[in-house]
Amino acid sequence: MNRKQASLELRKAIQLFLATMDVDTQSADMMEVASVFPKYEVGKAYKTKDVFSYGENAVGDAQLYQVLQNHTSAEQWTPDTATSLYKAIGVTEDGIAVWVQPLGASDAYMLGDKVSHNGQIWESEIDSNVWEPGVYGWKTTA
Repeated sequence: MNRKQASLELRKAIQLFLATMDVDTQSADMMEVASVFPKYEVGKAYKTKDVFSYGENAVGDAQLYQVLQNHTSAEQWTPDTATSLYKAIGVTEDGIAVWVQPLGASDAYMLGDKVSHNGQIWESEIDSNVWEPGVYGWKTTA
């Protein structure tokens, strides 16, 4: 087997392993290896909870997205614009999740969840929190 083939097979093995990770509890670990995740593809059948990379985040790393509902991707539904289909995944250097607007009860923040937003760390004071930090249901942490 040549080196290129071995590298491709190793990458695929890593991607298969990464598919077993839980975004809710392991997003910081996922972000450590974001460039290894498969890239977004148009015309691909995606399943809920699939994770892939698309574009770059604010610090130049691969941006990860989680699929929110089963669908076949389309050119006009890019991950950065189709918020009913995809949720951006991100964490700070300290491992705190970057706040993303929830779509509803399925991805709302729960009591005690911590997020980074506008340069501050916030903690949800309520269950099923869909509000933006600073508006309602959040307190800043020290």
